[in-house]
Amino acid sequence: MTIATVMVYVDPEQQAERQVRIARDAANKFGAALIGISAFAVEPPFVAEGVIIQETTADDLKRMKSALADKEQWFRSVAGLPKERVEWRCSVDYPTAFLTNEARSADLVVIRRTQEKMDQFHFIDPAEAMMRMGRPTLLVPDHVPALNADHVLVGWKDTREARIAVRDALPFLSKASQVTVVEICTSNEQDAARRRVRDVAKYLQAHAVKCQVDVRVHMAEPDAHQLVRVAKDEGADLIATGGYGHSRLGEWMFGGMTRGLLNEAPVCVMMSH
Repeated sequence: MTIATVMVYVDPEQQAERQVRIARDAANKFGAALIGISAFAVEPPFVAEGVIIQETTADDLKRMKSALADKEQWFRSVAGLPKERVEWRCSVDYPTAFLTNEARSADLVVIRRTQEKMDQFHFIDPAEAMMRMGRPTLLVPDHVPALNADHVLVGWKDTREARIAVRDALPFLSKASQVTVVEICTSNEQDAARRRVRDVAKYLQAHAVKCQVDVRVHMAEPDAHQLVRVAKDEGADLIATGGYGHSRLGEWMFGGMTRGLLNEAPVCVMMSH
């Protein structure tokens, strides 16, 4: 797998530059094109006792489109790449739905991990987007200014999602100076876990990836905390893992590891579902 196109979501009102710069750096790392994408939706009329109190006017819509055009100029300025390597896409649409659809054009999608608000009209839902896009998603914490991906920690679990995540992360893994594959298991699974991570290491080595393996036993702390602690101990600046969840009555429900990493990881996390 190669990365030829990196897509990054830009909040229409956003001024923080970090995930745009990280997306640009990823594009430069692989000689890829960069697509910036942004959207917000028209809110339905606010009605009280049968009377329309507030609704979006034609002038409001014009201002929304103008704001998206201004954001394009901001994005291109921050990206700082040659014009032929940068593309901008925007729409008056639900942000998560628009990003999910446009992700068909990308090999990697970069998203700010935390959102100031969970407003479906103005902001994406990073977790829902990750689960729906069918593309590897790089989730960027607010305080991370850059991504070297020189040491990558692979959070292994013998599942479909983890296998996809390892395959999707190969472009990063092949360029890293150190890769550690770690599985967290119960005490009576250690032998089987060692066999599994050795198989993963053998697979990666066949793709010219230099890696080591580690097996840790479940502790009292949540697995996400334990994986983050291993990343800190190892000096990793990127965690690659599967994203686990399902939709129930229109709401995404996540396993403990996925939810913990989405909420708390201090480094960039690359997830595949």
